[in-house]
Amino acid sequence: MIILAACGDSENGSISESDENDTESTSEQENEEETEEESTNDKDETITFGLTSWTSTEAPTQIAKQILEEAGYNVEISLLEQPLIFEGMQAEEVDFFMDAWLPYTEAELWDEYEDDLQQVATSYEEVPLGWVVPSYVEDESIEDIKESPEKYDGNVYTIGAGAGIVDISEEVMTDYNLTDDFELMPSSESAMISELDNSIKKEEPVIVTGWRPHSMFADYDLKFLEEPKENFQYDNVYVLSYEGIEEKYPEAYEILSDWSIEVSELEDMMNQYENEDVPFEESAADWIEEHRDKVDAMLEE
Repeated sequence: MIILAACGDSENGSISESDENDTESTSEQENEEETEEESTNDKDETITFGLTSWTSTEAPTQIAKQILEEAGYNVEISLLEQPLIFEGMQAEEVDFFMDAWLPYTEAELWDEYEDDLQQVATSYEEVPLGWVVPSYVEDESIEDIKESPEKYDGNVYTIGAGAGIVDISEEVMTDYNLTDDFELMPSSESAMISELDNSIKKEEPVIVTGWRPHSMFADYDLKFLEEPKENFQYDNVYVLSYEGIEEKYPEAYEILSDWSIEVSELEDMMNQYENEDVPFEESAADWIEEHRDKVDAMLEE
């Protein structure tokens, strides 16, 4: 007869408590090493942020880029039209987008891609947008401008086609029966602001699309036109990514999950950029140092 003896305690053949502790300790160490190795491995690849040409996107994107670089990641920024950013996230070619206005302004894009995307963090909440005029303009609402379209030369200046605020502006044109007397004029953000600036210098009426955060509200005395049909509604602004980002880049996901910023801080950065030629790279580095405790807490997650 063959007798099989168990390894362990010589008296009763059981595994000793010391051996169990050693085994557990070894297992925990191996798991920690595997987690550390996975975290290190995901930093061998490059994280890509999608960036629109809007200044409200540039400032937070640069801050997030520098924070992830401090965590050891390689980071690049890809300048794209907003619909292409959503498409890029769906294809996992763009990893993060820092400036998604939901649930209203970019509802059409979100409805198309939401099954593949997720909201990673809320940057800031309850931000206004709509049609904006200089405060010296007598008109107070979109209903008012219908009475004298000629004083605005029949133009409403806005940013590039495909942006949520442009889509909503097209709805406003229809809902208020403005299409016969007004034309929506898509262009770059800088071209729109140039139209605003030129008109204000001449104290002439002008309509542009506006939102906060934006430096125009620091540079000029402006007001939102009232919009009774509520096509424009206050949004929250989110950091977006694709489903599964938490497995592909776990540390980056955890870091950006704790992201937030004040609207006034972004407007200060935009104002420095536009009026003092301070690049966003520099103001982002300043923001990180001014919020060192917050950033350190994000990095320690």
